[in-house]
Amino acid sequence: MSDITLSSAVRANLNTLQQTASLLSDVQNKLATGRKVNSALDNPNSFFTASGLTSRANDLGTLLDDMGQSVQTLKAADEGISAITKLTESAKAKANQALQTQSQFERAQFATQYNDLLGQIEDLAKDSDYKGKNLLGGAGNELTTIFNEDNTSSLTVDSVDYTNTTLSTGLNLSDLNEAQGGATTLQLEGGNSSITLTNGSGDALASGSVLTDSSSFAVGDTINLNGVAGNAGSVQATLTVSAGTTVQDLVTAIDGVAGVRAEFDEATGGLSITSNDDVFLYNQAGDGSSSASLTGVTSNAFTVGTQLLSESGSFKVGDTLTLEDGNGFELGSLEITSATTVSDLEDFVDDFNGVSASFNTGTGQITIESDVTLNLTSDNADFAASAFTADNDGVNVTAAQNSGFATDNEINKVLDRINTALSNLRAQASEFGTNLSTIEIRQDFTRSTINTLQEGAGLLTLADTNEEGANLLALQTRQQLASTSLSFASQADQTVLSLF
Repeated sequence: MSDITLSSAVRANLNTLQQTASLLSDVQNKLATGRKVNSALDNPNSFFTASGLTSRANDLGTLLDDMGQSVQTLKAADEGISAITKLTESAKAKANQALQTQSQFERAQFATQYNDLLGQIEDLAKDSDYKGKNLLGGAGNELTTIFNEDNTSSLTVDSVDYTNTTLSTGLNLSDLNEAQGGATTLQLEGGNSSITLTNGSGDALASGSVLTDSSSFAVGDTINLNGVAGNAGSVQATLTVSAGTTVQDLVTAIDGVAGVRAEFDEATGGLSITSNDDVFLYNQAGDGSSSASLTGVTSNAFTVGTQLLSESGSFKVGDTLTLEDGNGFELGSLEITSATTVSDLEDFVDDFNGVSASFNTGTGQITIESDVTLNLTSDNADFAASAFTADNDGVNVTAAQNSGFATDNEINKVLDRINTALSNLRAQASEFGTNLSTIEIRQDFTRSTINTLQEGAGLLTLADTNEEGANLLALQTRQQLASTSLSFASQADQTVLSLF
């Protein structure tokens, strides 16, 4: 090719075409890539400056993704606190319900439900994690969010522990004692007998009649009610007959013994003695010469159908039995009639929530079991008397453990703790909200910074498509003109050939 010689005109036009083609290629590359600086060869200063801006934008983009995950972690914790707050408010409602009743059984039920709610709070706290990070899960769950490339700007969100409601640094809500009941027995046994008091003519004595109207008694006699057979020892009641001693005086003396009931029938002159324990009525002559047995009662265990009045000295017609819990809350009452049986008494006690009663025919005992402290009392002082001793406080079931809502004072203490826990929950929710807001603000700032960096890099490297389009059109026109000029130059050289 070096042996070929071009005219100066042709060579000039050829150089112009080559330069135009090179410029046209550059413009087409800029339009194709959208960049006016594609490598360091294009513009070293702009290229490396733009690369630095783009690298920082990419680094911030990675941090922006991490900020987004931090936002989700905080949202999960905030949703957890909202749900825990609702459960805590439900627990408060249970305490208020317990405060509105005096029934120990109902309070025990509310205490159990309260404990169940605390268990749900702990489970919910454990489930409030996001990608293995739980801000409600205690130590080791702190959340750190980095805001810049060199880690000099960050935010650490401390975790709290709601997975254990008893922690003083958390909700400080302890499980309540749940009621553990007790049991007792009521012994039902007894018997009765009677004697007829008449005068010498065989007519029935009246309650106002003097005892000496009967041939069985004389002034100076001593009438004893003994707890053992034989007129010796174990005297439960004694009456010395005087000229003015009446039948009613004898009835009163016998009836005054605990667990013994004496009744006199004016129509028949019959003196009926009903006793829980074996008793024997004796008359000791005033001179001590003789002792006569008047009557005796042999005690036997009751059956389900035994009428209480017929065999027990602990009941009278019109007696009112009252069943109360340890708070004095009355569960119900039963009025004793002449037809009231053991079965009626058993059903009465067994009819209430948390209380059960069962009668054992073999032992004659009613076993009473109760979830809470229970008292069965009567307005009859002889109720539940045993061995001629009055049982002044009735039949009692002492619960092994009362519920944590047993008294108003205990409930109010729980309510105070719940109110404090709710305040702490609201404060913690506010703190998480502030942290969330901070991270979201930094998110927006980082997003804007990335846009600024990318925009700055673009100003250095991106091509102006309008300008490059105009350049392309101009270069295409130049190329066409150069081609035409080259053609003219070649034609000038060809005119020499026409001479041959």
